[in-house]
Amino acid sequence: MPHASLSRESVAAHDKPDDLWCIIDHKVYDLSDFVDAHPGGSVVLEQVAGTDATTAFYNLHRQEVLEKYSSLCIGTLEGEKPEVVVTKAGELSTVPYAEPLWLRPQFNSPYFKDSHRKLQKKVREFVDTYVTPEAQEKEKNGEYISQELIDRMAENDMLAMRLGPGKHLHGKNLMGVVKGEEFDYLHDLVQAQEFVRANARGFQDGNMAGMMISLTAVLQWMGNEQLKQKVAKEVLSGKKKMCLAITEAFAGSDTPDGKHYIVRGTKKWITNGMFCDYFVTGCRTDKGFSVLMVERDDNVETKLIKTSYSTAAGTAFVEFNDVKVPVENLLGEEHKGFIVIMSNFNHERFMMCCAVIRQSRTVVEECLKWCNQRIVFGKPLIDQPAIRQKLAKMISLVEANQAWLESIAYQMSHMSYAQQSKHLGGPIGLLKSYSTRSAHEIADEAVNIFGGRGLTQSGMGKVVEMFHRTYKFDAILGGTEEILADLGVRQAMKQMPKAML
Repeated sequence: MPHASLSRESVAAHDKPDDLWCIIDHKVYDLSDFVDAHPGGSVVLEQVAGTDATTAFYNLHRQEVLEKYSSLCIGTLEGEKPEVVVTKAGELSTVPYAEPLWLRPQFNSPYFKDSHRKLQKKVREFVDTYVTPEAQEKEKNGEYISQELIDRMAENDMLAMRLGPGKHLHGKNLMGVVKGEEFDYLHDLVQAQEFVRANARGFQDGNMAGMMISLTAVLQWMGNEQLKQKVAKEVLSGKKKMCLAITEAFAGSDTPDGKHYIVRGTKKWITNGMFCDYFVTGCRTDKGFSVLMVERDDNVETKLIKTSYSTAAGTAFVEFNDVKVPVENLLGEEHKGFIVIMSNFNHERFMMCCAVIRQSRTVVEECLKWCNQRIVFGKPLIDQPAIRQKLAKMISLVEANQAWLESIAYQMSHMSYAQQSKHLGGPIGLLKSYSTRSAHEIADEAVNIFGGRGLTQSGMGKVVEMFHRTYKFDAILGGTEEILADLGVRQAMKQMPKAML
């Protein structure tokens, strides 16, 4: 913390390479011992020695850099106060459009109640405190999620919340603010959008995304109640990990003894596959397609696939070498596994919409901040009409997508599982297709606004770079844009009147 009140005149006297002070946002920093360690070299610091370097600093750096080197601050200027607003863990951003409309104090919403607001605050505090620091670290080094974070999420029922509303939440007091029985799809939207704010796309999927899209199928379709409860307890406590292995249906099976399936084949691009204990697997059977829960043993081999995002996701190529699977591990009916898989897609796609729309909003926030602090030809970038047009387009796309998302979440909260499958598969598919197309345009505009920094994995444009590099995961996983757009229209045609005047 600053411990002295200093004048601008006194700062100006410290203008030598070995005695170097400067001012940033009305605070004084002694950089004398930092000059040689400065990542940008010593010359740039010598150029601002003894001066107010606020404009120069914010033209190059994020606020978090100042926080990282806060120990270099030796005082505050006499009669002056810092102007930059620093958001603390758990707090809402004050940047326009940085938060969805329902979280802005001057607006109201017909959807969200007190419990949604309380949950949002609790989850944001948790993510800012525990998830984001680990996410940033793992995204860089490519390591998988720590057991410590998994245990912490399990203790707070966060793993259970990720599955959406259901009996698995009944009897729980979620984070002390929501009864499990009252947890609806708007609460689900809240937790999903808050988790994304860690700004680490590979870790985002590495953070138990495989469980979210596989345990739901087990809870819905496994016939053996005792086995289902055992597996659910293991996974929701964080002791075991689970993933979905459907892509590339090259896994076949047979039942030579009537008590086991013998699974042989491969799966590709399996999220979390590298560290999972259970694989909910689509298999060819003699009369169709079946879904089995395969437990890892010596006959299951996983190999890491490197993709555009971090290896923290644990994306795997999975090989099943005559794995013996008990018949009670069948989900749904034999040869009718397609129903199991299709019924599981709605929630997965809804979660992906929540994520990519929230990430798009974060990119808009980054652009708004950058355009206000970036000085070009003596003027802030925001003074350029062409830049304001880009921002207007990005804001409009984000707000439209969020409004559609909230409307769908409200409908989901007032429909049964069967009704959702019948009426919302198309709208959710269309929203996912449109929101990822929007992400494409937002990413493109954002990189152009940031220029070279938008292509750099550190510094001012790192969030934009990450989004531009990884938004395609949302466009591909869970069904491509073209497939989901077609699904939306085909579902609408089922309701089309046979005769139109």
